[in-house]
Amino acid sequence: ALLGLPDDTRAACLEQVGRGGFTERHLAVRNAQGQELHVDLSVVPAEGGGLLFELSGVDRHLRIAREGELLAQQSATHNLLRGLAHEVKNPLGGLRGAAQLLEAEFAPSSPMREYTQVIIAEADRLRVLIDRLLGPGQTPRWERLNVHRVLERVAALLRAQAPPTLRLVCDYDPSIPPLQADHDWLLQAILNLGVNALEACEGAAQSAVQSAVQSTDIQHRITLRSRVAHHFTIGQHQHRTVVVLQVIDDGPGVAPELRDQLFYPLVTGREQGTGLGLSIAQSLVRHHGGLIEVTSQPGHTVFSIFLPLTEVQATE
Repeated sequence: ALLGLPDDTRAACLEQVGRGGFTERHLAVRNAQGQELHVDLSVVPAEGGGLLFELSGVDRHLRIAREGELLAQQSATHNLLRGLAHEVKNPLGGLRGAAQLLEAEFAPSSPMREYTQVIIAEADRLRVLIDRLLGPGQTPRWERLNVHRVLERVAALLRAQAPPTLRLVCDYDPSIPPLQADHDWLLQAILNLGVNALEACEGAAQSAVQSAVQSTDIQHRITLRSRVAHHFTIGQHQHRTVVVLQVIDDGPGVAPELRDQLFYPLVTGREQGTGLGLSIAQSLVRHHGGLIEVTSQPGHTVFSIFLPLTEVQATE
């Protein structure tokens, strides 16, 4: 176990254990399968010589704490946006109305109408942007649906946009029971994640082409996966069973400086991105009592949607 620790941790352990013991919190280690785990490590001298190691897994506690921070941030952001929308929409409506009245004063052939039409068009564009920032305004239309029909629809839409060099893989668990959800909202949330993965892979392919790599050699893959997880905590609530819908891509990954802000509105790592797709997806999933999480490293990014199943749904 000692040899499997990082070099700096191993050196500190050997130095301090002789003085009574060594403790390291939230230490990242890898198991025999190469999976990264986070543990609290304690090492003390054992009677009769040798060392006594105690490893306590903390991944679940870290995930719950991270989810709590994410939900608190999203709530604060939504409240801020609501206040901002109120302050912007009122003068925006007055601006648009004034432009319409001004336009009526000009003759139909007047070149001044071009300027009033620009004002009206930009006011409408800003209003649409604010509405998108606030997320869905209507109430959800709940229905019992097969999540795989939603995933297949997303797959069809992604195939229509994907280049020939991209491979789309569907990996489903057919035992998942029908889920109580809004079809259009769930479709939009998964599609936003899929488009995000598609754009990440396309961006990586374009960078490779610019680096003189033949485009025919560039192959990327996006996987749509469905699974179930048991005794899973979302926020402060533990659910007996949750549906896990994942969008996995082998693109360049999320920049480390963006990972903690990824679901904020207007945050994006692409030059042409709006920064709204992931924020809207998170909002739509939260209306279902779920949550979206992301893990990312170069060549392997996973967006996971967690949706709770009721006890009735889970047993059907």
